[in-house]
Amino acid sequence: MQRLLIATRNPGKLLEIQSLLEGMEVSLITPDMIGISLKVMETGNSYEENATLKAKAYAQRVNLVTMADDSGLEVDALDGQPGIRSARFSPLLHATDADRRHYLLDLLHDLPKPWSAHFHCTVAIATPTDRIYYAQGNCVGEIIPSERGTNGFGYDPIFLIPAAGLTMAELSMAQKNHLSHRARAVKAALPVIFALFQDSPSGFG
Repeated sequence: MQRLLIATRNPGKLLEIQSLLEGMEVSLITPDMIGISLKVMETGNSYEENATLKAKAYAQRVNLVTMADDSGLEVDALDGQPGIRSARFSPLLHATDADRRHYLLDLLHDLPKPWSAHFHCTVAIATPTDRIYYAQGNCVGEIIPSERGTNGFGYDPIFLIPAAGLTMAELSMAQKNHLSHRARAVKAALPVIFALFQDSPSGFG
């Protein structure tokens, strides 16, 4: 069976992506499954650049078509912060997801509500022959001051989707696969994945 490497070690991201790609006639491989651990520095100035760095590094190392993503939360009242720094948005050296949520809420505390925001995700798909393809997705919502839900990670417990009346962390996986920024980006990437594997039945190795 053809193989697609999902270049992430984030268990929350991995679970979402695996769920979205379930049923494809492609074997989904993770770095842990093949004993690969690359330290890819996210030094890009955009989601696209960071996703590309990860996808290319793994594709070239393992000779497989590789999917990577970079995502972030952009809050209007903070001029788009934390953005591409979402996973590193805290003055604490070894900050947890909870630390980053608390820091964000501290910054917003004295600013007028609603705190409109959106999640963004850019997916990069790289081949071992250096072809790169992109897909994007967004999810619009607002930040709320109290955490709700346990099904997500990162900023999910404080990101409310008004149309659903639920935070990202309160959504079931089925709901998340319809509404989330990552779901929309991965779904937009599906035609690229199908085309790549049709062009190369071996899956590029």
